[in-house]
Amino acid sequence: MVRELEAFAREVELFPDDESLFRTLPGVTNSAGNLALHACGNLKHFVGAVLGGSGYVRNRDLEFSTPKGRREDVARELRETIGVVSAALARVSESDVDKPYPQPVAKLELPCGRFLMHLAVHLSFHLGQAGYLRRALTGDTRSSGAVSVPELAT
Repeated sequence: MVRELEAFAREVELFPDDESLFRTLPGVTNSAGNLALHACGNLKHFVGAVLGGSGYVRNRDLEFSTPKGRREDVARELRETIGVVSAALARVSESDVDKPYPQPVAKLELPCGRFLMHLAVHLSFHLGQAGYLRRALTGDTRSSGAVSVPELAT
């Protein structure tokens, strides 16, 4: 999750200006800025608050309805989420991973490890959407290094 959050912050910084971060294309509902805010809210809630006891209170509607913002603020939010996720996951033991996640998700009881994997995949999905949206909006084909295997070793 840390690797993907770092890559998401780099992706946000690759947008040429603040306005393009919150633009979409025909047939695309969410901007890259909104996807980034959603990823942060999702992880701050499910990992930070539920597993880590951070006290974070989520406003999911705001994640998708924010019409504009600054790239540097969105990138900062992504990097702040790294700290929240890292602190919370440091509290999760190997035996906790096999236990049920502390609260039902979509009215289902899920193993904590399986739900954490889902959260990581969800984050990666939205990171990929943001990358393709940036490329389509700007014509800039640079990579944010989202799937850097060497980063896995750190």
